[in-house]
Amino acid sequence: MISIAIDGPSGAGKSTVARSAAKRFGFVYVDTGAIYRTIGLAAMNAGADTKDPTAVEAVLPTLNIELKYIDGEQRMFLDGKDVSKEIRLPEVSMCASNVSAMQHVRDYLTDMQRDLARKHNVIMDGRDIGTVILPNADLKIFLTASAEARAQRRWKELQAKGITDSFEEVLADMKKRDEQDTERKAAPLVAAADAVLLDTGSLTLEESIDAVCRLIAERTGAKAVTA
Repeated sequence: MISIAIDGPSGAGKSTVARSAAKRFGFVYVDTGAIYRTIGLAAMNAGADTKDPTAVEAVLPTLNIELKYIDGEQRMFLDGKDVSKEIRLPEVSMCASNVSAMQHVRDYLTDMQRDLARKHNVIMDGRDIGTVILPNADLKIFLTASAEARAQRRWKELQAKGITDSFEEVLADMKKRDEQDTERKAAPLVAAADAVLLDTGSLTLEESIDAVCRLIAERTGAKAVTA
């Protein structure tokens, strides 16, 4: 099985690039961030303080989380309900950042993520894929861009969804998320020593996808199945 690890900060384009690259090569795309977001949403819905490890740990045994692929797209289900759109709300993003900093949450999900890589050719994106989840991945890529460039992209995405947060609010949230992700004790966001660094700040989406696909083809010999 071929495994590709794509890490990077929030808003660097990991999910969109990884999803598109997986489709091009016929691999399974695993959005690990969506799984953490679902746990964050579940804890929030349960009224738990997502900064309190004890409160979050108490929620874990009650979780009914499913990852399904529908028409080639990963969808997240919580208690039988498709929450794929709900987990992208800004308030859920911060809850996800809080719970993802907790070691017992990361341990809870590690086996699930590794099992997918054992069974399928995967492109998996997140914060610690190359450093913790798939340390022996065939290719590790670290996508990055300035906080301003990433916030601009996220702001436009939110506007398209009818969410009226200001750019300044989105940028502040982005910087706060970066701080939480890089300074947490459990699997902090950092590029693996053998990762290929790719700054997407000056690249279009298509250029970013093409750059990642070239790296995959060169490193693994995989052949594209779609244009």
